Amino acid sequence: MLLIQLLKLLFTEPLQFLIAVFVLFIPLLISITVHEWSHGFTAYKFGDPTPKNQGRLSFNPFKHLDPVGTLMLFIIGIGWAKPVEINPDNIPRDCKKLKLMLISLAGPLSNFILGIFFSFILYFRVKFIMFEPSLTVLLLSLLIRINFVLGIFNLLPIPPLDGSNIIVNLLPDRLANEYFKLAPYLLPVLLLLIITGGIGFIFDVADKMQEAVFKLIGSFFEYYT
Repeated sequence: MLLIQLLKLLFTEPLQFLIAVFVLFIPLLISITVHEWSHGFTAYKFGDPTPKNQGRLSFNPFKHLDPVGTLMLFIIGIGWAKPVEINPDNIPRDCKKLKLMLISLAGPLSNFILGIFFSFILYFRVKFIMFEPSLTVLLLSLLIRINFVLGIFNLLPIPPLDGSNIIVNLLPDRLANEYFKLAPYLLPVLLLLIITGGIGFIFDVADKMQEAVFKLIGSFFEYYT
């Protein structure tokens, strides 16, 4: 458990503890801030001022942090931020379901974009500047992994994750209503999976995704250099 390892460092090597918290916290703040901002910005662009009125169109990470979700990240390696509130009634009727789906998709998509962006930076750093491990390489590696993990995790079709809202807006209204009725039963399942490590496959998928992105970047540089 990550929290236990951090506590051991706190009492045995305080300086290493501070470095570890810094290295973990910075990628987390960047990832969740961009994720939640993307939800709010997309909703705002589609006509809903709620995120702006609540101060969520901000790159201040403390506007988005959820205390319990942050603690869970340090305990089990996966956490969550404070959800961005939207008012569907403010979204224009034309293509409304598509717009609501895109609002939900914006968060995970932003994490995948960040993961790919930082993969380019890491590849360039290792390939053309210096191969030796460093704090910069560690930070970039964590940024990539955290963003891919967050993106995949939030696409799970389990309420209240973004994937459930994407599914709902793809379904006909009747099926969407039936799906929503399952929400009270699916949330305990999600929590159980998180606590027991049943979603460990997400880390494996994220690693495979990172490996595939690096191969594509390598092929890109080989082709154009």
